[in-house]
Amino acid sequence: MSLGPTDSLPIIPFTQPSCHSVKLPGSKSITNRSLLLAALSDQKVTIENALFSRDTDIMVRALSILGFDVKSEKGASRITISGQSGHIPRNTAELDVGNAGTAARFLTAFLCLKEGGSYRLDGDREMRTRPMAELLEALVSQGAEVEYEIETGCFPFHLRTNGLRGGSVQLDTNKSSQFVSAFLLAAPKGKSSLELKLKGKTVSKPFIGMTLRMMEQFGAEQSIRQTDSSIVIKVDRGYHLPTGIFNVEPDATAASYFIILPLASGKATVNIPLPSNSIQGDIRFANTLAKITNLNQRTGEKGRTFSFSSSRILKSGVTGIDLDFSEISDTFLTLAAIAPLLEGPSRITGIGHTRHQETDRIAAVSEELRKLGQVIEEELDAITIRPNRQKLIEKATEGISIETYQDHRMAMSFSILGSNDILGNGQPWLSIINPSSVGKTFPQFFEVLRGFHQIP
Repeated sequence: MSLGPTDSLPIIPFTQPSCHSVKLPGSKSITNRSLLLAALSDQKVTIENALFSRDTDIMVRALSILGFDVKSEKGASRITISGQSGHIPRNTAELDVGNAGTAARFLTAFLCLKEGGSYRLDGDREMRTRPMAELLEALVSQGAEVEYEIETGCFPFHLRTNGLRGGSVQLDTNKSSQFVSAFLLAAPKGKSSLELKLKGKTVSKPFIGMTLRMMEQFGAEQSIRQTDSSIVIKVDRGYHLPTGIFNVEPDATAASYFIILPLASGKATVNIPLPSNSIQGDIRFANTLAKITNLNQRTGEKGRTFSFSSSRILKSGVTGIDLDFSEISDTFLTLAAIAPLLEGPSRITGIGHTRHQETDRIAAVSEELRKLGQVIEEELDAITIRPNRQKLIEKATEGISIETYQDHRMAMSFSILGSNDILGNGQPWLSIINPSSVGKTFPQFFEVLRGFHQIP
């Protein structure tokens, strides 16, 4: 299916019970981290179950432009890269980071390892408004020089690099945990040990944990010392993967859409392969959902397959939802989009930093839910959704087109809402504008969702 930015895709509601296993793509967060770790290592690394998507393509292309030998086998979900032990082959380059936050932040810090480097970086229109100032200020304190072309603290900019000098550096982590991960990934190949002092309330902490776990898997375990307010990275031999093979976990954030599908559709049973010892914080979404519903979940053999079966919609009298999503914020849209189907109000907090992601996610989901006749209370750091089922039915009768704001998670979340047969006639009532936006992390999303309508 080839879809462009102006296309609109009707979502087919579920009208009969369906039981399917979901093949999830590899995690975008893990794939892009593993690509950079492989480039920093002292060997050839093969990345298995790698995600091939818009964001990972940006990282692969950037590393190739920088002179790394990268071989991609899309059919086999495999990428091989020859590490250069912290050396960056080319000292000049122009890089386009699109709207990929991981590529934007990780590559910027990575480039600062180069002595005498000169690089120009730019991104999409949306990326030019996303937070970068805090990371760039910290890198300047480490010896980098930044020349901004339009606005201070934003893309596009010219980066002159002189290696990471090490020592103590303060980093504001209120807006993105990716600032921390960017520093951590590069630090073992700096000039001397680095103490990263974390300032402010750190958002999305599990992603920092993911970075540290992956650094350990690549042999840097002895280099890391962590406290509540700082992380010390010792300059060591760097990265080396004992087997030379790294396996990417299935994407736990992508799993959230199918974890909630039984609740939204009332018709589905879903089997999802996820490791019980996952390094991804978003695996907690399943436990969060279990707290507010009678969603049945079963862990399969060795905890590697989770099964989620159809559950009732919340009934009147059940305590309203009030949940802090600060540590699993990438999944807040998954719950917010289906909130109109619930009986009680849903209040989701700890999500202020999502205003600075692919779009202002709180504003975007609020606008689209209001189209559905829902009462929305929007706060700086939270959203409250007061469902009105009768209004939802009225709007569904007219037909609703959901704007995605170039945001893949808006597209996927509202598609799950559209799977509910709210009109009782099996006819599509909700369409997704710009469905191709899912190519950022889950290019086959709509094919997988449509597969539930087929008899296994």
